[in-house]
Amino acid sequence: QVQLVESGGGLVQPGGSLRLSCAASGSILNINVMGWHRQAPGKQRELVAEVTSGGLKTYAGSVKGRFTISRDNAKNTVYLQMSSLKPEDTAVYYCTALKRGVGSWGQGTQVTVSS
Repeated sequence: QVQLVESGGGLVQPGGSLRLSCAASGSILNINVMGWHRQAPGKQRELVAEVTSGGLKTYAGSVKGRFTISRDNAKNTVYLQMSSLKPEDTAVYYCTALKRGVGSWGQGTQVTVSS
C-alpha cells in the first residue's frame, strides 16, 4: 500500500504562487502515475495534473500554462508549482498515485485564493 502525505497549502492572494509537495512511502516501487486532483466546495473532484514514471505530463485545461507538475523519483515525491492563482483555484488538493491499476489518495491540503 502507498501512503501519501501532502504539504504546502495555504491562503494566497489572487495572482500569487504556491508550491505543493507530496511524499510517498510504503510500497513505492513501480508507482506508474503520480498527480494531483482537487475538489472545490459543491463541485466534483477533478484531475489537475499528473506525471508518469517516464515523465509524461498531463494538465487540466484550466491550469495549463499556470501550474507545473514535477516528480523526483529518487525522493518518491511529486510537486505542483502553482502560479497566477485565481479564486476559482480554491479547493482541497489531493495527491494521488496509481500502481498496477490501484489508486491511492492523500488526505488533502487546502488551497484558498482570496484577497
